[in-house]
Amino acid sequence: MAEVEDDFFLVDLDKIIQEKAGKKAKYIPGFVKSWLKRTIHQDEVNSFLTRSRDKVGVPFLDECVKYLEMTLHVEGLENLPHDGRLFTFVSNHPLGGQDGVALGSIIGNAFDGKVKYLVNDLLMNLHGLAPLCIPINKTGSQSKQFPKMVEAGFKSDNHILMFPAGLCSRKQNGVIRDLEWKKTFIVKSVETQRDVVPIHFSGQNSEKFYRLANMCKKLGIKFNIAMLYLVDEMYKNVGKEFTVTFGKPIPWQTFDKSKTPAQWAQYVQDIVYKL
Repeated sequence: MAEVEDDFFLVDLDKIIQEKAGKKAKYIPGFVKSWLKRTIHQDEVNSFLTRSRDKVGVPFLDECVKYLEMTLHVEGLENLPHDGRLFTFVSNHPLGGQDGVALGSIIGNAFDGKVKYLVNDLLMNLHGLAPLCIPINKTGSQSKQFPKMVEAGFKSDNHILMFPAGLCSRKQNGVIRDLEWKKTFIVKSVETQRDVVPIHFSGQNSEKFYRLANMCKKLGIKFNIAMLYLVDEMYKNVGKEFTVTFGKPIPWQTFDKSKTPAQWAQYVQDIVYKL
């Protein structure tokens, strides 16, 4: 295999800031950039990426599971028929890191690597993960190509994995749960006649994370500051055990006109939390 250039797949915060902020990037102080690099564990992440540079796609996800020392207790895989049907897998999003890696690994290995994520576009900077991604721009204006990319993903011969909340779970009134699920997975699953598979993933982030997320909401801060700490939360969860529960596929015909797509999305979220 040809050697990959380091700058092609290593996390380069300076480059990301330049791409995201454009001309405003020069006004960001050096100490802020240094703090951000520590917060996202840039050196540790790049050390891992260097060691796993030959892994791409599902093998890269498998390597991530090993690196994070995850113990996964998987239940309900027998609910998934291997009869050629394509599914839309939807899950709660308690962690923001390990859950995505683990689910991609489990589903990818179960279905010969035929899986695509709808994910934050920042993850496209990870060489090993990029081939599995349909990127969503969460920090700037939405790409005009996004609807076409989603359409192509759902019309492909890949299973689709989504976290319909778009954000990892928040703690409200003492309960850790996803925010409102977006209706896209309902609309697109009906259009492309894909049954929907509900998944529940156990686990939670630190109290510090939830306090920060709630503080930002109260202050009306639009930028998702809590997102910056997701890698730090990932490292705090190293070595932990998680239970992944797959429910039975919900036929796409279920999502009829008796409810709006948004109401059906809530219906599926309720099923997830009963698994």
